[in-house]
Amino acid sequence: MERETIISARNLVKNFGHFTANDNLSFEVRKGEIFGFLGANGAGKTTAIRILCGLSSPTSGEVEVAGFDIYRETEKIKKNIGYMSQKFSLYEDLTILENIKLYAGIYGISRKQRKEKESELLKKLELENVKNKLIGDLPLGWKQKLAFSVAIFHDPKIVFLDEPTGGVDPVTRRKFWDLIYEAAHNGITVFVTTHYMDEAEYCDRVSIMNAGRIEALDTPAKLKEKYNATNMDEVFLKIAR
Repeated sequence: MERETIISARNLVKNFGHFTANDNLSFEVRKGEIFGFLGANGAGKTTAIRILCGLSSPTSGEVEVAGFDIYRETEKIKKNIGYMSQKFSLYEDLTILENIKLYAGIYGISRKQRKEKESELLKKLELENVKNKLIGDLPLGWKQKLAFSVAIFHDPKIVFLDEPTGGVDPVTRRKFWDLIYEAAHNGITVFVTTHYMDEAEYCDRVSIMNAGRIEALDTPAKLKEKYNATNMDEVFLKIAR
């Protein structure tokens, strides 16, 4: 059964003066899919993500996110998405608990619901005993797992992850991906950028950008077959070159 489309872009163009950052991007992302959005630095990924998050308008093209139009319904889009970046999305000088309360307030979650979800989250991440610890004092792996959990605290339809595992050790990265799988299993669409090509293998489908265009889009297995490659590293190098 075909899953419903949760992100749809048709001929998305974004110009900055004479420079074209996004050159006629067309793609669809389905509900509950882990969609890898890859490309070298400067390929246009961040520009496209800013548009999909409702933070920037395209120069032209049709874009819908979570069923809402990118030109007219950006506030509705923002309420239906979560976002986490490599640069880290939590406040270092607040405790774990204070961060959770802050974001619950931003997302408009009632106090009763927040209390339930909060204790569930602390238990799941095994942070109950350190809930009053400052975020700045936590190991990077813990921070990343907490940032992801807070990004989906309000059960968004889509979560955008912009290089979420940068600088994290391989074991912690693997555990982080367990959280991603769980979110996707629960129907949250995961839109992820990464520089780690082994992570591209974990995605349901992958798009690869080069110089503002999408040069390839398919499952990792089909891309490896098409480019006669043994891994996604080889696929990426063949396209980026």
